[in-house]
Amino acid sequence: MGILKNIISFPLSVIQNFFFGLTLVIFDILQRISRNLFGYATHKKTVDWMTYLILFSLRFVGTKIKFHAISSLPKDVPLIIVSNHQSFFDLPPIGWFFRKHHPKYVSKIELGKGIPGISYNLKHGGSVLINRKDAKQSITALTAFGKYIEKNNYAAIIFPEGTRSKDGIPKPFLESGLKILIKYVPSAYIVPLTINNAWKISVGNSFFRPLGITISITVHEPIAANSMPFDDLFKVVEERIKSTVTVI
Repeated sequence: MGILKNIISFPLSVIQNFFFGLTLVIFDILQRISRNLFGYATHKKTVDWMTYLILFSLRFVGTKIKFHAISSLPKDVPLIIVSNHQSFFDLPPIGWFFRKHHPKYVSKIELGKGIPGISYNLKHGGSVLINRKDAKQSITALTAFGKYIEKNNYAAIIFPEGTRSKDGIPKPFLESGLKILIKYVPSAYIVPLTINNAWKISVGNSFFRPLGITISITVHEPIAANSMPFDDLFKVVEERIKSTVTVI
């Protein structure tokens, strides 16, 4: 059965990767047009459609995405979404599910160039690019980003592991980025997020996509950022996220 699945996976992976790549190239162009001619709102809608089509591309290999929200999200307040990190394919479901909250990403500076569709949005869509080798740049960038999120009631997305887990097992959480965000987004609600099985979509950055993977995303109960001291808050958030990670 495993051999048969691999045989079937090859042509479907070709289709998925072609559709995925074409989506990125087309929407790289559309983003530039929409942002430069029509402004933020149109650019944001263009990114939403790109996100949807990236998710749609996974249907070619039978990928399903299930969301489980434990409680409703607060309205008209900034959010800081804190999640474990398993794959590039973490981002599109988060972006789509939270699209009404204008999701913006904390990302490494290397992703700001060279990736059609993605790099342009990270540089010009309100996200922040940090240089992990330059502490001063990172602090300055995160400070400005936090003030931007606070002012506009947007959603900041941060992966405190710093890099993705290749086997689904969470890495140690780093507190510095979240600590800065909370300082400059004092009215935020923290939304812990647990992602399962996304790592299986791109094991070893392989071209091949395994068939029939179900990515599950659990949205935990939001926590007011000012409801407890940071050290306690960090422990609660990390525990909630990691307690529902399953590695099979």
